Amino acid sequence: MRPRRLKNEINVVPYIDVMLVLLVIFMVTAPMMTTASIDVPSVGKAAQAPAEALQVNIRADQSLSLTVPGKSERSLSRSELSQAIVNAQRKNPEQPVLIVGDKNVKYEAVLGVMDELQRQQVKRIGLLVQPTGK
Repeated sequence: MRPRRLKNEINVVPYIDVMLVLLVIFMVTAPMMTTASIDVPSVGKAAQAPAEALQVNIRADQSLSLTVPGKSERSLSRSELSQAIVNAQRKNPEQPVLIVGDKNVKYEAVLGVMDELQRQQVKRIGLLVQPTGK
């Protein structure tokens, strides 16, 4: 009887099967992933802001207010802001929301408002800036 010899070959068929299954999983799940788009215009040339946009104003002392088109500005707390945005967008969920931050406001405050808006499923968020010519 001959002793068994070890094979020095790697069987790659199971690895190919696993890779094909992973490829199919990624191809199916990739279109389902949603990414939030945030329009950050450059200061050199800023796009014209939409006239029908809701404006969230953040002052230097981090107080918030909401301006709805056709209505006056009203002050809000951070907890009231999300409910006010949802109520204002009830008729038109695609209505853009512009964040108007004071020049001296902390970046953290702007990101906090953006995060709150994204948690409320707001689709179109933008930052309002002044062009350099003014």
